[in-house]
Amino acid sequence: MSTEKEYFAHETAVIDQGARIGRGTKIWHFSHIMTGAVIGEECNIGQNVVISSEVVLGKNVKVQNNVSIYTGVICEDDVFLGPSMVFTNVVNPRSAVVRRGQYVRTYVRKGASIGANATIVCGNDIGEYAFIGAGAVVTREVKPYALVVGNPARQVGWMSEYGHRLDFNEEGIAVCAESGEKYLLENNRVRKMID
Repeated sequence: MSTEKEYFAHETAVIDQGARIGRGTKIWHFSHIMTGAVIGEECNIGQNVVISSEVVLGKNVKVQNNVSIYTGVICEDDVFLGPSMVFTNVVNPRSAVVRRGQYVRTYVRKGASIGANATIVCGNDIGEYAFIGAGAVVTREVKPYALVVGNPARQVGWMSEYGHRLDFNEEGIAVCAESGEKYLLENNRVRKMID
């Protein structure tokens, strides 16, 4: 992690003492980074974003406008968080009941994308390269490479690392339309094939 001179913060951004921000990261208008937050290198934090204490973002995480990332959320490298998507961190919130010690962890694994206005209910991890459709409400774990949509979110397919829907043949093999990379579907799990 680095010093203030190695990242950009718009003059309206609020960065609390004790936040750690990686080299090359950009933090835009009216965003608030709280004490204890850890942001990796080359991240882009859009306008009006709140990143709470103990949140960890890996390298090259893209956070679009109007996203609040609450304590308990950990995003690995190359995660995309779409505009106005929502994380929760308490299963049963009540205004009159203090539950600060009961935050539930949510992991968003490498390369996953979460669409605009989606909601991730806490404790439901998002697998590597999973794709959460706009407006989806995730109430259970999402497998790596899975495409989920709707409320509650349900799996409707599989996605490549380049974000293209995969069409598997009778042998369980699919090819990404953009990269040409091959994927294998076996036992309701997808993995990238290495030649």
